[in-house]
Amino acid sequence: MNTTSYAPQDTQSPDLGAAFQDLTAFTNPLQQAEGVYITLHGHFYQPPRENPYLGTIEHQSSAAPFHDWNERIYHECYRPNAFARICNDQGEVINIVNNFEYLSFNIGPTLMSWLETYDTEVYQRIIAADRNSCERLQGHGNAIAQVYNHVIMPLANHRDKVTQVRWGKADFQARFGRDPEGMWLAEAAVDLATLEVLIAEEIRFIILAPSQAQRCRLIPEVAAAQETQEDSHAGLGDWEEVGGGQIDPTRPYRCFLPGDRQRYIDIFFYDGPISRDIGFHEVLSSSQNLANRLAQAVCCDGLRSVVDHRQPSQLISVATDGETFGHHKRDTEKAIAYAFHHTFPQRQWTVTNYAHYLSLHPPTWEVELKPVTAWSCSHGVGRWQEDCGCGGEGSLWHQKWRRPLRDALDWLRDQLSDIYVEIGELLLQDPWLARDHYIQVIGQFPPRQQPEQTQPVVTDPLQAFLVAHQNHDLTSEERVDALRLLEMQRHALLMYTSCGWFFAELSRPEGVQILRYAAYAIALARDVAGTDLEPEFLERLALAPSNVDLFQTGAGVYRQLVIPSQVNVEAVAAHYAITSLFNPYPPEHPFYCYQAEQIDYQVQRLGSLSLAVGQLQLTSNVTCESVSLMFAVLHLGGWDFHCGVQPFTGRKQYGDIKAKLFHTLQQASAANLILAISEAFGHQHYGLHDLLPEERQRLITLLSQETLSRLNQLYTQVYRDNYGLLMAFQNDDLDVPSELLTAAQVALNYRAIYSLQGLEKELSEPSLETAQLGASYLSELAAIATEAEQLGCRLKLETAQKSLEDLILHLLWQLFHHADVELYPLRIQRLQQLLNLIQRLQINIRLDRAQELYLRCLQEQLTCLSHTHAMRQAHQTQDPEDLGLETPSDRISMAQLRQLLQIGRKLAVDVQPWLESYQ
Repeated sequence: MNTTSYAPQDTQSPDLGAAFQDLTAFTNPLQQAEGVYITLHGHFYQPPRENPYLGTIEHQSSAAPFHDWNERIYHECYRPNAFARICNDQGEVINIVNNFEYLSFNIGPTLMSWLETYDTEVYQRIIAADRNSCERLQGHGNAIAQVYNHVIMPLANHRDKVTQVRWGKADFQARFGRDPEGMWLAEAAVDLATLEVLIAEEIRFIILAPSQAQRCRLIPEVAAAQETQEDSHAGLGDWEEVGGGQIDPTRPYRCFLPGDRQRYIDIFFYDGPISRDIGFHEVLSSSQNLANRLAQAVCCDGLRSVVDHRQPSQLISVATDGETFGHHKRDTEKAIAYAFHHTFPQRQWTVTNYAHYLSLHPPTWEVELKPVTAWSCSHGVGRWQEDCGCGGEGSLWHQKWRRPLRDALDWLRDQLSDIYVEIGELLLQDPWLARDHYIQVIGQFPPRQQPEQTQPVVTDPLQAFLVAHQNHDLTSEERVDALRLLEMQRHALLMYTSCGWFFAELSRPEGVQILRYAAYAIALARDVAGTDLEPEFLERLALAPSNVDLFQTGAGVYRQLVIPSQVNVEAVAAHYAITSLFNPYPPEHPFYCYQAEQIDYQVQRLGSLSLAVGQLQLTSNVTCESVSLMFAVLHLGGWDFHCGVQPFTGRKQYGDIKAKLFHTLQQASAANLILAISEAFGHQHYGLHDLLPEERQRLITLLSQETLSRLNQLYTQVYRDNYGLLMAFQNDDLDVPSELLTAAQVALNYRAIYSLQGLEKELSEPSLETAQLGASYLSELAAIATEAEQLGCRLKLETAQKSLEDLILHLLWQLFHHADVELYPLRIQRLQQLLNLIQRLQINIRLDRAQELYLRCLQEQLTCLSHTHAMRQAHQTQDPEDLGLETPSDRISMAQLRQLLQIGRKLAVDVQPWLESYQ
């Protein structure tokens, strides 16, 4: 457990922010721009990782011990920031706060969609944080939008630029319930054409790096006004060259379109040196270090300008990857939490966001940008189209593949656009406008009632979309084609996700992912138009040289890493058929990105043979296409499966095939059954190796259970027979033979897992009888821990981690929310015993959710208890029922309350103030 303290330490550093104290004594910095303002912006983003054929993220072994990188970064960053700990010097939790209430932030729409599904609680805390910041900052929320899927805007054509902004804006509106004031550009990449689109779509401001500015000056009208003052200086409106990154980041700037001073966008430039230090140095090691580094930007000139009222406020603007806070730099979300709630207020600094500061301090300076720039490439946007060296630092690999890859994708985009327009005009009123509005279907955002609208709103997003955009009542086949076209366009946008070019090699997962999107778009074009674009696309990819000899070119990457990941509907049906032997499915249920309807299903087993025959209808949740299939799967025992799939051709043929196969099963001949399946379904068959990797691994684990169980029994017998010998080695301080130590470890692991499963079952019951029965399992686990300690072997109980975390949560919930007072002492005792055992067994569990539940419920209970005591004193009664109060906490003894507080210590919660209060 990390015990790092993020509380400020004693320091002699001057508190430069205190110089503003006299000036801000009589003003509210949230309503009038005075003093030092801090904006810490986090760009939270993960590239879309879903298999486009299935709509799910597959297992990524490099993210171990988590399922995939989204899940790993969620545990290290997104959740810790939504539930950020403020800790004391011992690392105990004092309070839990929501960092998103004080961070300026953008979260990529594809990441927000994943969060909404994976953890609704964290998702809702992010939404609530923006709402709370709106209330704190005069209606200006912390969240800003992002271009939809992180494309490099200067390299996109005009139509794609517009769609990226409109999708990002619509996604933001649907989630946060308001219009975005600002928008984050992927890699801060910008050019004039991008600014024109942003202005047309009513985006008020963007955030850029200081190196992206070319020159700046006082807005002429402001300069003219100042030149009339007595202390003015000539030349106030002259342009200042700042192309070397010298632009002052403490103020906002206005950027006018050339030749049109009525159209403009405001720009904030983050402080480059501080942002780099936060991302790459140890500034976040404590809140005090962070504050000291920010204080260096409160310069003497800034102080003087405040004193003489030319610049009454100063913005310290910092921007970095949001994943810095917890993922790139572990536990640093605690440093910014402490800074937001303690260190910055102590220095009288106001935490704000860009929109709020802009409302207090409209730009008085204007800026001109360099032509085409980004924050992570010193060659404009070369990193995403050229062999510029960026991304290959310290590597011998080239990036000569970047230009051919982009050229190939640009060619594919144009071919797909032609197909889209040609067929789309037959189905849709305006195909490109329909694409812009398709985000409502992608996000499943309900249509909004317009003020002038009198007809009832169609609540189904897909139906509402089709009603709005079809040019006639579409047949079911036409509807499928329309959705195929729109999905083709969606994946044509996804294939430009910037991560594909970011690193030094095309065959990295990021490059493979964008090629998977391209492949899926090609497949949709083939389905809807009968045109196969893949051969020519491969010819173009062959011009992209890979650094890896195995692949040679982009075409090799495509053939070896992309094509094998493609999953057609027959393969999905085979996956369903094989897994159905071990996981019976209900008649209707979701199955990956399909809705599966089991029309017919029958399974028979004979000895080691298992045969299932079924009829299945799969309906795509995306295109609404429905396919009826029939299958037969034979399990010969062990790892051997033989599965056939073909389109359903009629009830009679299906009935005949089923009858023949089950008749053949009675002959108990595997060879005859395989031959019969091949005759009925063709020679294309599926086995265990054809399953998706994750499901294949699950089945392998399941199929190995019987073998492992026999081995566990064998090792247990060896351990029992040789226990005395093992102890003799220990008593004489001799090395225990590895064979005997392995037997002991396996046997004790087996016993421990069995006992933990029993404990979980019994302690999850609320009754007194079963709660008491849990004592036997706890005693057994204590004995196992003692034996393991005596033998010096560490048990491997990682598989029990999740169930133990859930069990602690369950016991805490019972402790706080069940009114049966007679069980209260027993539950406290069981929870204490369980926490002690976890420590003895050296099981590494996460306490975050337990801490959150404990703190929230404890504060509620103690507040209730204090309220009850106050009511008693006011009414001079000792019986809470006389006051109409029903509170379990009022009925527990003071000794039990102190025991409850001791539980907090086990959970690494700082309960000392409460313990002192209830002595």
